[in-house]
Amino acid sequence: MRVLVAPDGFTGTLSAPEAARAVADGWLAARPGDEVDLCPLSDGGPGFLDVLEAAAPGAHRVRVPVTGPPGEQLTASLLVLADGTAAVESALACGTALLPAGPVTERDALAATTAGVGHLLAAARTARARRILVGLGGSATTDGGAGALAVLGAATDDAAERLVRGGGALAGVLPADLSGLAALRLAWRGVDLVVASDVDVPLHGPHGAARGFGPQKGASPADVEALAAALAAWEAAVEGADPGAAGLGPAPGSGAAGGLGYGLAVLGGRRVAGALAVAEAVDLERRAAAADVVVTGEGCLDWQSLRGKVVAQAAACARSAGTPVVAVAGRVRLDAQQVADGGLALARAVAHDEASLAASMAAPGPALAAAVSEVAASWAPRDAGLGGPVTGVTS
Repeated sequence: MRVLVAPDGFTGTLSAPEAARAVADGWLAARPGDEVDLCPLSDGGPGFLDVLEAAAPGAHRVRVPVTGPPGEQLTASLLVLADGTAAVESALACGTALLPAGPVTERDALAATTAGVGHLLAAARTARARRILVGLGGSATTDGGAGALAVLGAATDDAAERLVRGGGALAGVLPADLSGLAALRLAWRGVDLVVASDVDVPLHGPHGAARGFGPQKGASPADVEALAAALAAWEAAVEGADPGAAGLGPAPGSGAAGGLGYGLAVLGGRRVAGALAVAEAVDLERRAAAADVVVTGEGCLDWQSLRGKVVAQAAACARSAGTPVVAVAGRVRLDAQQVADGGLALARAVAHDEASLAASMAAPGPALAAAVSEVAASWAPRDAGLGGPVTGVTS
């Protein structure tokens, strides 16, 4: 039997390639004669480059000095594919994983900057990329992409120095501060800038960059309001500096990565669903059609999983071929009807209570492999006329 292993990363424990290896190990422990195709996936967040690199022979990484989210200097990777496309993972330059360890409440949400993403984009242009694919997700920032655009030359020298200091520094920004914006947008007109994100929220509003995501980045209630006002000032300054950039704030995805989606839209970027962009890059639909079963998964399987994330994309790619899909996740928060409606044959939880959750977090790879092994032991191939397990949820 042919098994396509296509999971996302398990946040905080396993990268997508590590999760894929654990799933494969678990399946083969129960069914050693099966053929396994490893196809780790991403929705544009952390691990984006790892997934693309694994699926792209001839790709190579370019190391780039960048400014991290708190303003420190570090080195991040740019991936150049064989066709000349450059891939950028924003989390490598402005992600929460780059912040010092400690409680979320100790983070300075007002100061986190996307300047490092600007450095990566500049390096992509230096590499003569005519197509740049940017994965968004896992950001520590709420600066509307101001840091990135300032690095690329949108602002006057004095304003640029301020705009790379995070969302809190956007208060009081004026159109005159962005004297280079129109020329920058013109210079990027010939670049196919593709923004891969699973977040489709606008820049402003209750679900926008500041109010929707600021608290999880360490913003206090007062910080959230300050960031919301600063983003409004930033949008007004952008539109005043170049009226051609008007109307981008309400667009789906502008609020992604703390408004970095907006900054990239100003630069001429077009948003695509992150999981779909990766699925196309790794030829997921063809590989799913060639398989007898697809095994996917992520850290927590819930209603969001079925709305444009990796699990939903795996199910969609397998649906046209009639290939059944099994999802194995750390926790499952869907009922049997939601599982069926999501196109899944089975949803299996690694952990079913707090004790098993703690044990699985301590040894995530073996725990995932053990859960998958139990699924594999009971799985019946389609050509046997049994169709696999009954649709539902198990723990």
